[in-house]
Amino acid sequence: MEILQVKDLQVTFNTQDGSIKAVNRLNFSVKAGDILGIVGESGSGKSQAVMSILGLLAKNAQTQGQVLFKDQQLLGLSNKQLNQIRGNQIAMIFQDPMTSINPYLRISTQMTEVLQVHRGMQRKAALALAIDMFEAVHIPEATTRIHFYPHQFSGGMRQRVMIAMALLCEPDILIADEPTTALDVTVQAQIMKLLLELKQKFGTTIILITHDLGVVAGVCDHVLVMYRGEMMEYGDVTSVFHYTQHPYTQGLLKSVPRLDQPQQALYAIPGQPAPANQHFAGCPFQERCEQALQHCQEYKPALRSITTGHQTACHLTQ
Repeated sequence: MEILQVKDLQVTFNTQDGSIKAVNRLNFSVKAGDILGIVGESGSGKSQAVMSILGLLAKNAQTQGQVLFKDQQLLGLSNKQLNQIRGNQIAMIFQDPMTSINPYLRISTQMTEVLQVHRGMQRKAALALAIDMFEAVHIPEATTRIHFYPHQFSGGMRQRVMIAMALLCEPDILIADEPTTALDVTVQAQIMKLLLELKQKFGTTIILITHDLGVVAGVCDHVLVMYRGEMMEYGDVTSVFHYTQHPYTQGLLKSVPRLDQPQQALYAIPGQPAPANQHFAGCPFQERCEQALQHCQEYKPALRSITTGHQTACHLTQ
């Protein structure tokens, strides 16, 4: 069953430099209990796409299309209506926990407030549930540390606190925006293992935004590859990784260091993404693509199914 469907999603920002289309006709769906990985370079529109789902975009943003959560259209809902969904049914873990947690309040205060607002619980019962969630994310000495201030936790522990807060109301969907950024490799692995454990325990659907294709290969069921706001490739992880069709996806995979080829020089996709306010008649990747044809400069490729559930937007496959 598809718990979330995104259809023809467009996000446009009106700026002094003109209109910037951060997301352009994005289409994907997520089945209940699955993990979807969204990958792409910085500025590809990953975060803006998921922020639009929760109505968290800047005031100069305009959205079009459909975002259906359990068949309910989220785009156009008021803040009051969205507040019934945010945190309660769809929760989000942001990149930097220190910008998402109030540094002046104890963690216990912040977590119990969530349960009091969304579930109407009394503080004593809310505190007990918060402690249980601390233990679920493997924070030691939970009964003591629940009363700490954010600065008393390490970076990895703060990320665990954020996950605990996001899961308090047992949301149907958890959006994790670069949850392992600025963490060392060992802690990154612990956080990803934790997310898998929590998915199995609570049956939570996860949308994971990341640069790390290794993480996607290890934990995700499906992957969406974005470039300059558009979908380049989409499908189940096995199909996309083993039968990669789009030159951009191929470039991203070649850029990953390999343990079996330690002496091989790292590959880098040539060039840089064009400015966001620069528009192309053809494929948005054509300026950097080593396989580009004349056709690629003149016509935008349509999204095409390669196999069941595997789609790509590239003239080379058409």
